[in-house]
Amino acid sequence: MGKQLITLTVNGDSHEIAIQSHHTLLDVLRNELGLTGTKRGCTAGSCGACTVNGDAGEAICSCLSLAIEWDGRSVTTIEGVQEGSELHPVQDAFLEFGAVQCGFCTPGLIMTTKALLDVNSSPSEDEINEALAGAFCRCTGHIKVKKAVRKAVEMLRDRAAGNAG
Repeated sequence: MGKQLITLTVNGDSHEIAIQSHHTLLDVLRNELGLTGTKRGCTAGSCGACTVNGDAGEAICSCLSLAIEWDGRSVTTIEGVQEGSELHPVQDAFLEFGAVQCGFCTPGLIMTTKALLDVNSSPSEDEINEALAGAFCRCTGHIKVKKAVRKAVEMLRDRAAGNAG
């Protein structure tokens, strides 16, 4: 089967990549672009380890998304979240609360949290639970993760107040 050329912008950088039609976005990110922060977990969309953020800021299970569907579009992976030399507040909060344990699910959890907070700066407990329902952490459960999400809300609010003043 022949390959098809697609253009995909990842973390702000444009790439022309020859793919086969069955390649997932996860396959391309890891195998073609060497961005291994996005993890292959269940390959069924139920663990969240492969989560990246789409061009509309939404959390995407890259294991379920065909790369061809992303031709001409953009995604952000965990490698693109850091802001210059500074960690994003969500990353800082995860470190502060030890919501990183073994680290396998951490990129997906951070991308899920970032997607939530990009559209909802003050989520309720139910909204946090709903957003995290598609992400699974065997090491921490979700107690430390939810504390980190609440801390990230505070950090982003403080940062926004500092920029407004």
